[in-house]
Amino acid sequence: MGNERPHYYGKHGTPQKYDPTFKGPIYNRNKPFLFYFNIVKCASPLVLLEFQCPTPQICVEKCPDRYLTYLNARNSRDFEYYKQFCVPGFKNNKGVAEVLRDGDCPAVLIPSKPLARRCFPAIHAHKGVLMVGNETTYEDGHGSRKNITDLVEGAKKANGVLEARQLAMRIFEDYTVSWYWIIIGLVIAMVMSLLFIILLRFLAGIMVWVMIIMVILVLGYGIFHCYMEYSRLRGEAGSDVSLVDLGFQTDFRVYLHLRQTWLAFMIILSILEVIIILLLIFLRKRILIAIALIKEASRAVGYVMCSMLYPLVTFFLLCLCIAYWASTAVFLSTSNEAVYKIFDDGPCPLTAKTCNPETFSSSNESRLCPNARCQFAFYGGESGYHRALLGLQIFNAFMFFWLANFVLALGQVTLAGAFASYYWALRKPDDLPAFPLFSAFGRALRYHTGSLAFGALILAIVQIIRVILEYLDQRLKAAENRFAKYLMTCLKCCFWCLEKFIKFLNRNAYIMIAIYGTNFCTSARNAFFLLMRNIIRVAVLDKVTDFLFLLGKLLIVGSVGILAFFFFTHRIRIVQDTAPPLNYYWVPILTVIIGSYLIAHGFFSVYGMCVDTLFLCFCEDLERNDGSQERPYFMSPELRDILLKGSAEEGKRAEDEE
Repeated sequence: MGNERPHYYGKHGTPQKYDPTFKGPIYNRNKPFLFYFNIVKCASPLVLLEFQCPTPQICVEKCPDRYLTYLNARNSRDFEYYKQFCVPGFKNNKGVAEVLRDGDCPAVLIPSKPLARRCFPAIHAHKGVLMVGNETTYEDGHGSRKNITDLVEGAKKANGVLEARQLAMRIFEDYTVSWYWIIIGLVIAMVMSLLFIILLRFLAGIMVWVMIIMVILVLGYGIFHCYMEYSRLRGEAGSDVSLVDLGFQTDFRVYLHLRQTWLAFMIILSILEVIIILLLIFLRKRILIAIALIKEASRAVGYVMCSMLYPLVTFFLLCLCIAYWASTAVFLSTSNEAVYKIFDDGPCPLTAKTCNPETFSSSNESRLCPNARCQFAFYGGESGYHRALLGLQIFNAFMFFWLANFVLALGQVTLAGAFASYYWALRKPDDLPAFPLFSAFGRALRYHTGSLAFGALILAIVQIIRVILEYLDQRLKAAENRFAKYLMTCLKCCFWCLEKFIKFLNRNAYIMIAIYGTNFCTSARNAFFLLMRNIIRVAVLDKVTDFLFLLGKLLIVGSVGILAFFFFTHRIRIVQDTAPPLNYYWVPILTVIIGSYLIAHGFFSVYGMCVDTLFLCFCEDLERNDGSQERPYFMSPELRDILLKGSAEEGKRAEDEE
């Protein structure tokens, strides 16, 4: 019967509490199949809410193989056969209406076949017409006939719930047998990231070019592997089926047996390869300038090595924010009460009214609508508190965004303060403070908490508006109003762009806060106009270094991902027997890839903040000083020679184009 205990529904279809005196294992012995009393109810929306069909379910020895109604079987020799599909311990001492009302026996038996240990109607198509046995309709046991399509809809919903449960269980099983290998993969990604950062400290120029070449080679190997798989599947039966014709399958391994899958992978990787090569060709001179900035950033990180560990602090604080948000959301969602409403297949003026399942059978509602049933509808309530729960959940999400953005802002100001103290030290590293990172962290908490909270608040407001727009978009998807869809798309696009701009502005404002200690608005204004006055340098240096760091992340993620792919697919002969057997090998591979990216992003974010801080300090240094003895530059001689030369060439090129 699978992994679930059969659910029994009492009078009027209301779920009953589990009775510990019920001898389930004795009754269910040698009964491997789950039988649904009325599978048509599996098409109810309650299936999506509860992942359970709102109909009695029992374990049976075998699925029914004939068509019978309770009315016809009651006074015939088929009744003994019919009784095995009634609840355990059923005694024929009630009237027909009482038996069907109390859910002791199904109203009708339909020829069924076992599928995944569930009894589903044996539906087949004959000349394009759906039939069960030789019938296109069936009697529902209450004196009326229904179409076979009702059974199909119920079977689909029940089977969908079954597939979702099986998919979740298989993924959970894969995690239980591969979690330690996943941790090993993440440790390898961390070691590679740390090794890459250390090598950047001493061999920045060489490492950047090695990184570029390795990314091209990794993508090239991915294209080659996809082509080999595409060629290998040529001529195999079923490999030419298209992805559209196959549809969605819970077993994703099926897609790897299609040529179209590998062709799509090959096209995506080829496009990515061409884009990277073209960017490298057009940015070759700017890359040389960016390498000089990375070298200077490597020296700064080398003098403030503890900055490499600061992402762990940010990660810990973000985990606290997520835990607070999740626990509050769970408490809010579980503070509801079970709401029962009246359901009736016939005309009833009380349909959808709330009811009490314990007193419904003796209430006036039951007398007015004899066929009605008091059934669970949803978790909620009718009080003002319950009506305000959605608003409370939105406020909880807003507070999460605010706290998370504050934690990220605190990290950015701390790192910017440490690296700014390196840049503005005239004699490096003699003029550096003893503990630059801890000093910057203390200043941020003591003097700049309000500025950080204000910047995080602005970003949180935009993010919660985006969440509300997504919620409204999901609610309005069924609408056919094209203008509303167009307006919603425009709003989502505008707020996405606004969020990106505010993140960029906040980041540079936090750097100015770390340098001068001014408030948020003043720092944001000064940072914005400083960048506008040096827009050419921003395009030449800042974005090129971001591109190079992205290649570094792709190199680490690609290398670890390929290693995980070969390991979990048993293609490494040395450790072929060590890899665990899996239902879906993409589960640990995808987990390792995502985790590796997050780890690499954590390490490279320190470098990225260092480059942005040094770049802004460099622009400020050029405006405040002229290189004379009275006002000397604070930048290193190597950085001054390359950056000033590169900036002069870019400015001359821009003037020639004008």
